[in-house]
Amino acid sequence: MDDLNTEASSRTEAKIPSNTAQLKRILEAVLLSAQQALSVGELKKVFVEEIGNDVLRVLLEELRAEWAERPLELVQVASGWRFRTRAEFLPYLERLNPEKPPKYSRAVLETLAIIAYRQPVTRGDIEEIRGVTVSTQVVKALEERGWVDVVGHRDTPGRPALLATTKKFLDDLGLRSVAELPPLDMINQTLDLADAQQTA
Repeated sequence: MDDLNTEASSRTEAKIPSNTAQLKRILEAVLLSAQQALSVGELKKVFVEEIGNDVLRVLLEELRAEWAERPLELVQVASGWRFRTRAEFLPYLERLNPEKPPKYSRAVLETLAIIAYRQPVTRGDIEEIRGVTVSTQVVKALEERGWVDVVGHRDTPGRPALLATTKKFLDDLGLRSVAELPPLDMINQTLDLADAQQTA
């Protein structure tokens, strides 16, 4: 009985509505049917009554916990919240859709890594770090994928464009911010492994 009283009082302190089960079912339906991540602001629009951001976040965390043992997981990424298939089930899905993701050259991956870890950067910055000229096609490939965008111009002669990663880049990697990127030495090992597989 004490546990029920404690739970009820904590819900009252956070001003969580009494119909949380229904609210979570609505959130679940909306998130499962969405084609992209939804922000807290977008999720608030589906409710008739006013629901605070803090209450919505509590409901989302409860929903995430409820899905903890299922093949789908509720995750928070840069653009908001979305359901995605857990990594261990992806090989089964790939059997239905055997499309191979596009392969990127080492130049493209190195350029992306430099932009991600040093942003915002100019092409000149990238060339200085890589020690070679950066092809326009390399940057264009990243822009077409929606992973890189021009975020301004450096206040130097020629006003070169400043490049940075986008929310789509973070969303595609399942990250909330660039602070969650893996350590740079891990990226170097991945690139070296990719090179070894291409030459084998």
